[in-house]
Amino acid sequence: MKVQYINPFLKATTGLFKDYLGMEISAEKPYVNDKPNKLGDVSAIIGLAGETTGAVVLSFSHDSAIAIVSKFAQKKYAALGSEVIDGVGELVNIIAGNAKKDLSDFRIMISLPGVVTGSDYRIHWPDGIPVVCIPFKSNLGDFSVNVSMRDIL
Repeated sequence: MKVQYINPFLKATTGLFKDYLGMEISAEKPYVNDKPNKLGDVSAIIGLAGETTGAVVLSFSHDSAIAIVSKFAQKKYAALGSEVIDGVGELVNIIAGNAKKDLSDFRIMISLPGVVTGSDYRIHWPDGIPVVCIPFKSNLGDFSVNVSMRDIL
Protein backbone atom coordinates (compact mmCIF):
# COMPACT_ATOMS: atom_id res chain seq x y z
CA MET A 1 0.00 0.00 0.00
CA LYS A 2 1.27 3.46 -0.88
CA VAL A 3 2.41 5.79 1.90
CA GLN A 4 0.58 8.70 0.26
CA TYR A 5 -2.64 6.91 1.25
CA ILE A 6 -1.79 7.08 4.96
CA ASN A 7 -0.70 10.70 5.47
CA PRO A 8 -4.09 12.24 4.51
CA PHE A 9 -5.82 10.15 7.21
CA LEU A 10 -3.21 11.12 9.78
CA LYS A 11 -3.66 14.80 8.90
CA ALA A 12 -7.48 14.54 8.80
CA THR A 13 -7.64 12.83 12.19
CA THR A 14 -5.40 15.32 13.98
CA GLY A 15 -7.28 18.17 12.25
CA LEU A 16 -10.64 16.81 13.39
CA PHE A 17 -9.58 16.66 17.01
CA LYS A 18 -7.98 20.11 16.91
CA ASP A 19 -10.75 21.88 14.99
CA TYR A 20 -13.90 20.14 16.30
CA LEU A 21 -12.87 19.03 19.78
CA GLY A 22 -10.26 21.67 20.60
CA MET A 23 -7.71 19.10 21.68
CA GLU A 24 -4.33 17.83 20.67
CA ILE A 25 -3.79 14.14 20.05
CA SER A 26 -0.58 12.29 19.39
CA ALA A 27 -0.10 9.77 16.64
CA GLU A 28 2.10 6.81 17.31
CA LYS A 29 4.08 4.97 14.68
CA PRO A 30 1.84 3.36 12.03
CA TYR A 31 2.22 -0.37 11.61
CA VAL A 32 0.82 -3.18 9.49
CA ASN A 33 -2.08 -4.61 11.46
CA ASP A 34 -1.66 -8.38 11.15
CA LYS A 35 -4.96 -8.92 13.05
CA PRO A 36 -7.25 -6.41 11.35
CA ASN A 37 -10.39 -8.03 12.70
CA LYS A 38 -9.26 -7.58 16.30
CA LEU A 39 -10.25 -3.96 16.72
CA GLY A 40 -11.87 -1.97 19.52
CA ASP A 41 -15.35 -2.33 20.98
CA VAL A 42 -16.77 0.35 18.65
CA SER A 43 -15.68 0.72 15.03
CA ALA A 44 -16.94 3.04 12.32
CA ILE A 45 -16.37 1.92 8.74
CA ILE A 46 -16.25 3.91 5.51
CA GLY A 47 -15.87 2.17 2.18
CA LEU A 48 -13.82 3.76 -0.59
CA ALA A 49 -14.56 3.26 -4.28
CA GLY A 50 -13.39 4.63 -7.61
CA GLU A 51 -9.94 4.37 -9.16
CA THR A 52 -8.74 3.41 -5.70
CA THR A 53 -10.78 1.12 -3.47
CA GLY A 54 -10.59 0.12 0.15
CA ALA A 55 -11.83 0.85 3.63
CA VAL A 56 -11.14 3.13 6.56
CA VAL A 57 -12.04 2.04 10.09
CA LEU A 58 -11.99 4.31 13.13
CA SER A 59 -11.88 2.10 16.23
CA PHE A 60 -12.38 2.90 19.93
CA SER A 61 -12.71 1.14 23.23
CA HIS A 62 -16.17 1.40 24.77
CA ASP A 63 -15.07 4.10 27.23
CA SER A 64 -13.06 6.09 24.68
CA ALA A 65 -16.01 6.20 22.30
CA ILE A 66 -18.30 7.59 24.99
CA ALA A 67 -15.76 10.17 26.23
CA ILE A 68 -14.74 11.39 22.76
CA VAL A 69 -18.29 11.62 21.40
CA SER A 70 -19.36 13.41 24.61
CA LYS A 71 -16.67 16.03 23.95
CA PHE A 72 -17.59 16.20 20.24
CA ALA A 73 -21.32 16.64 20.96
CA GLN A 74 -20.74 18.87 23.98
CA LYS A 75 -23.10 16.63 25.90
CA LYS A 76 -22.32 14.08 28.59
CA TYR A 77 -23.16 10.49 27.65
CA ALA A 78 -22.97 7.69 30.19
CA ALA A 79 -23.63 4.71 27.94
CA LEU A 80 -23.05 3.48 24.42
CA GLY A 81 -26.45 4.44 23.03
CA SER A 82 -27.61 5.46 19.59
CA GLU A 83 -26.32 9.03 19.99
CA VAL A 84 -22.77 7.82 20.69
CA ILE A 85 -22.92 5.33 17.83
CA ASP A 86 -24.13 8.08 15.48
CA GLY A 87 -21.35 10.34 16.76
CA VAL A 88 -18.68 7.71 16.03
CA GLY A 89 -20.09 7.42 12.50
CA GLU A 90 -19.93 11.18 12.06
CA LEU A 91 -16.30 11.26 13.25
CA VAL A 92 -15.19 8.72 10.62
CA ASN A 93 -17.25 10.57 8.01
CA ILE A 94 -15.39 13.82 8.77
CA ILE A 95 -12.02 12.05 8.71
CA ALA A 96 -12.71 10.33 5.39
CA GLY A 97 -14.16 13.47 3.84
CA ASN A 98 -11.17 15.59 4.83
CA ALA A 99 -8.68 12.90 3.77
CA LYS A 100 -10.45 12.67 0.41
CA LYS A 101 -9.42 16.28 -0.31
CA ASP A 102 -5.76 15.25 -0.16
CA LEU A 103 -6.47 12.13 -2.22
CA SER A 104 -8.19 13.96 -5.09
CA ASP A 105 -5.67 12.59 -7.62
CA PHE A 106 -7.10 9.12 -6.99
CA ARG A 107 -10.78 9.96 -7.75
CA ILE A 108 -12.18 8.29 -4.66
CA MET A 109 -15.82 8.20 -3.61
CA ILE A 110 -16.70 7.50 0.01
CA SER A 111 -19.66 5.51 1.26
CA LEU A 112 -21.95 6.34 4.12
CA PRO A 113 -20.47 5.27 7.45
CA GLY A 114 -21.48 2.14 9.26
CA VAL A 115 -20.78 1.40 12.92
CA VAL A 116 -20.32 -1.98 14.56
CA THR A 117 -20.03 -2.75 18.26
CA GLY A 118 -19.01 -5.71 20.37
CA SER A 119 -16.05 -8.03 20.42
CA ASP A 120 -16.92 -10.52 17.70
CA TYR A 121 -17.33 -8.77 14.38
CA ARG A 122 -15.44 -8.95 11.09
CA ILE A 123 -14.48 -6.21 8.67
CA HIS A 124 -14.31 -7.08 4.96
CA TRP A 125 -10.91 -5.70 3.99
CA PRO A 126 -9.62 -5.66 0.39
CA ASP A 127 -7.96 -9.00 -0.42
CA GLY A 128 -4.18 -9.06 -0.45
CA ILE A 129 -3.73 -5.45 0.69
CA PRO A 130 -2.23 -4.78 4.12
CA VAL A 131 -4.20 -2.90 6.73
CA VAL A 132 -2.16 -0.05 8.16
CA CYS A 133 -3.06 0.94 11.71
CA ILE A 134 -2.37 4.47 12.94
CA PRO A 135 -2.70 4.43 16.74
CA PHE A 136 -3.55 7.67 18.53
CA LYS A 137 -3.37 8.74 22.15
CA SER A 138 -5.60 11.38 23.68
CA ASN A 139 -6.48 12.49 27.18
CA LEU A 140 -9.96 11.01 26.58
CA GLY A 141 -8.68 7.59 25.55
CA ASP A 142 -6.75 5.82 22.85
CA PHE A 143 -8.13 4.91 19.44
CA SER A 144 -6.92 3.91 16.00
CA VAL A 145 -7.49 4.66 12.34
CA ASN A 146 -7.02 1.61 10.11
CA VAL A 147 -6.61 2.05 6.36
CA SER A 148 -6.46 -0.46 3.51
CA MET A 149 -6.46 0.87 -0.05
CA ARG A 150 -5.43 -0.29 -3.51
CA ASP A 151 -5.52 1.08 -7.02
CA ILE A 152 -7.87 -0.84 -9.30
CA LEU A 153 -6.79 0.70 -12.58
